[in-house]
Amino acid sequence: MTAQLSFYVHIPYCVKRCGYCDFNTYTPSELREGGTLEMVSNDYIDAVLKEIEIARVSAPGVVPTIFFGGGTPSLLPANDLGRVITAIKSGWSVSPDCEITLEANPDSVDASKLMAFREAGFNRVSFGMQSAQPHVLATLDRTHNPENVLRAIEGARAAGFSSVSVDLIYGTPGESLDDWRSTVESALALGVDHISAYALIVESGTKLANQIKRGELSMPDDDLMADMYLLVDRLAQESGLSWYELSNWSKPGHESQHNIAYWKNSNWWGLGPGAHSHKDGMRWWNIKHPTAYKAALFAGTTVIAESEVLTPSQLADEAIMLPIRMREGIALANLSPEQISRVSPYSQSGHVDPLKWESGILQLTPEGRLIADRIVRELVV
Repeated sequence: MTAQLSFYVHIPYCVKRCGYCDFNTYTPSELREGGTLEMVSNDYIDAVLKEIEIARVSAPGVVPTIFFGGGTPSLLPANDLGRVITAIKSGWSVSPDCEITLEANPDSVDASKLMAFREAGFNRVSFGMQSAQPHVLATLDRTHNPENVLRAIEGARAAGFSSVSVDLIYGTPGESLDDWRSTVESALALGVDHISAYALIVESGTKLANQIKRGELSMPDDDLMADMYLLVDRLAQESGLSWYELSNWSKPGHESQHNIAYWKNSNWWGLGPGAHSHKDGMRWWNIKHPTAYKAALFAGTTVIAESEVLTPSQLADEAIMLPIRMREGIALANLSPEQISRVSPYSQSGHVDPLKWESGILQLTPEGRLIADRIVRELVV
C-alpha cells in the first residue's frame, strides 16, 4: 500500500491579534516596526517552497489533503498560495479527490478573491465565524462583521467550492445559552456543510487571560459549558450534520479529511514557522519565529527546532486518546481486560453507547464526550 503524506501550510500573519489568541501568529508591526503585510511576507512563500524541496527528498507518498491554516491564510494573494499547491503537485502524486482547504477570515475575502482561490486549486474553505453575537465577538477581539459571514459563504458557493465550513467558539465570558443558541442556529441557517465548535480555552499571557485575572470578565461555569456542547450537538444533528469527532459535525461526505488524518495519526508534513510534522512515529517541529524560519531556509540550514521518536508507551496512549474522540470509537478487542473492566461502568451510566458496547465498540454518547478526558485517564493509567 502506498504511503500517504498530508501537508499543513502555516501562514503566520494576521491584521490584528485577537484577545484570546495564543497561536504562532504575528501582525506586520510585531515583525517589523512600521511594517506592512507586503513587507513582511514578500519572500515568505519562497521560503516555504524551499522547505517543500526538503520534504520532497525525505518524505515520498501520495498526498490526500493540503490544509492552509494560520494566522489568516486568506490575507495572502491567491497566486502566492497557488505556488505552494503547484509545488506539492509537482513533487508528489496527489490523490484525484485531494482535499485542499483554506482557512479564511470573512472580512478578508470578496467574491473575486474567492474565485481566485478556487482557480488556484482550493476546493474547501473554512470561515472563522466564532459567534453571531456582536458582544461576544467584541469580547474575543474578533474583527469581522457577523453579516460578512453570509456574504463570504455566498461568494464561496458562487466560486464553486465543494465544501464550506464555519468555526465556532463557545464559552466566551458574558455569553449566555441563548446567545450560543442564536449563533448555532445562524450558522446552520447558512447551509454550511461542516461545523467545528470548540470550547474557549483561556491561555495565560493573552489579553483575555489578563482581563479575567483583573476581574473584568468571568468565565462561564462548567454546567453552562456542558449545556452549550449538548445544544450544538442536538441542533447540528437535527439539521442533518452528524458528529464524527468530538468537536466536529458534517453533512455526509463533508468530513474534514485533513483533520481525520491527524486523529488517525497518519503522516503529515507541517510547512512554516512553528509547524509540527509526523512521519512513521517521529515528530518534529520548526523554528517558531517567521524571520528566523526564513533566514534558516535561505541559508540552507535546518529549520527543525526539536524532534522526538515516539516510544511504544506513547504510541499505545495515542491509540486510545485519538480514536476515542471519533464516532468510530475504539474496538474493545484493542483493549486489555483490565482496561475494559475500568470503563465498563460507563456503558451503564449513559456515557458509552450500550448497543455499541455490546457489539464490541467503545463509542462515547454526547454526555460521554463531555468527560472524554476522564475516560481516557481510566484507560491510559
